[in-house]
Amino acid sequence: MSTEQALQARSESKCELCGTTENLGIYEVPPTSNGGIDECVLICETCREQIDNPEKVDINHWRCLNDSMWSQIPAVQVMAWRMLTHLSAEGWPQDLLDMLYLDDETLAWAQATGEGKSDESTIKHLDSNGAVLEAGDTVTLIKDLNVKGANFTAKRGTAVRGISLVADNAEHIEGRVNGQQIVILTKFVKRSN
Repeated sequence: MSTEQALQARSESKCELCGTTENLGIYEVPPTSNGGIDECVLICETCREQIDNPEKVDINHWRCLNDSMWSQIPAVQVMAWRMLTHLSAEGWPQDLLDMLYLDDETLAWAQATGEGKSDESTIKHLDSNGAVLEAGDTVTLIKDLNVKGANFTAKRGTAVRGISLVADNAEHIEGRVNGQQIVILTKFVKRSN
């Protein structure tokens, strides 16, 4: 039995995401697929086009995930999770996503393409003017800072080269002043060009 025949049998000749019976084809679920039935879903042309071109998504088409997300097929669960995650800003998809349970292996597969990791969830370090700071940048102090435990004052206008970012705190950076590695609040620096 070919992969397509096996998928037709598994899905009862319906799109495994929206349930339509027209223009069906095999979709290999990225990132890795050997073309086997366990890594593929049978989907319609409408679903495929919207998956391949996220800017053309018709949000109401994906209300079908309310049913297909409950599939016992991991590849279908992965595709439902990815689409719900992609659409989660719309409200109702987030509600469905909150109900969806994936075992650890299936969730790792779903997250493997980077879906769900938005820029908003990453910590951004901003200087006093709102400019984004990156590791290695040079910043200038905008006020005198008393350095606790080092018994000196870092003067306003001091350049701090090659800063490093504190990963879990958007308000802290680290840098060397007077040969001493110190933590500096981002609101007291401005990025140098």
